[in-house]
Amino acid sequence: MSDDSQRVATCACGQLRVTADGDPDLVVACSCFECQRRTGSPFGLGAYYSRADIVSIEGERKNYSRDTDTGLAFTTSFCPQCGTTVFWELGMRPDHMGVAVGCFADPQFPGPVRAVWAENGHHWVAYPDDLPVFEQAAT
Repeated sequence: MSDDSQRVATCACGQLRVTADGDPDLVVACSCFECQRRTGSPFGLGAYYSRADIVSIEGERKNYSRDTDTGLAFTTSFCPQCGTTVFWELGMRPDHMGVAVGCFADPQFPGPVRAVWAENGHHWVAYPDDLPVFEQAAT
């Protein structure tokens, strides 16, 4: 893909950046408690790119790894200077990388195709009627 079709996600201070080709394969809104804690928000919004579509990762990062309910690792990469979580890797999706949608700072970025872990969602969060919503993880 040409440079004009690439998307760049950065942390708040701009030190850590991910460049990806085109649109993600999948965008998911997740209300699990771990995503709520990771983002400080009622849900996390992740853009999942095939590793083949990740052009570059630049800058210093720190990692935090935890096991999920399934026992597979979830490793978050964040900027050690400003603390922004920019991307993560999931044991359940080894061929993909999740990138925080907000780090793209693009109001035209594609929206979620599904919402997961709605059972943990805040009662005032509402999703569009045409968005599939799952009480737990979608399989």
